[in-house]
Amino acid sequence: MRARRVGYAVDGWGAGELWLDGERLVWHELPRAGPDGDDGHPLGDRLRAFFLGEPVSFDDVELDLEWCTPFQLAVAETLRRVPRGEVVTYGELAALAGYPGAQRAAGSFCAHNRFPVIVPCHRVVAATGLGSYGSHGPEYKRRLLALEHVAL
Repeated sequence: MRARRVGYAVDGWGAGELWLDGERLVWHELPRAGPDGDDGHPLGDRLRAFFLGEPVSFDDVELDLEWCTPFQLAVAETLRRVPRGEVVTYGELAALAGYPGAQRAAGSFCAHNRFPVIVPCHRVVAATGLGSYGSHGPEYKRRLLALEHVAL
């Protein structure tokens, strides 16, 4: 596999990166403050629209999930079906994926999600509230949910 890097930028969010093997997405880095590296890729355009608050579907994006265990694959597929504007808890996600009681493992998958927004881990919350969002932190997660009109 020889992945290529494609950048995209969103006003008010910063620059993000896509790593593609052909048209299959291998990795996605969320936008952070930094230089504009927009390469004009169609998926970057769709992500930009998402970050500007437009309803966008990523259902047709082909993902490289060959590295996933059966559990991780079930969680990823279940997570892609959580609708825009809705949230589930880590426990609910695990149960919906067919692994009741595996909320910690579901949380671990979300923390290491290679495809944030496309596999929408921001739609998964703790049973006690918002929860974390990896290195981006809970405020970034709250901002993503606000794009979908979810207030926590």
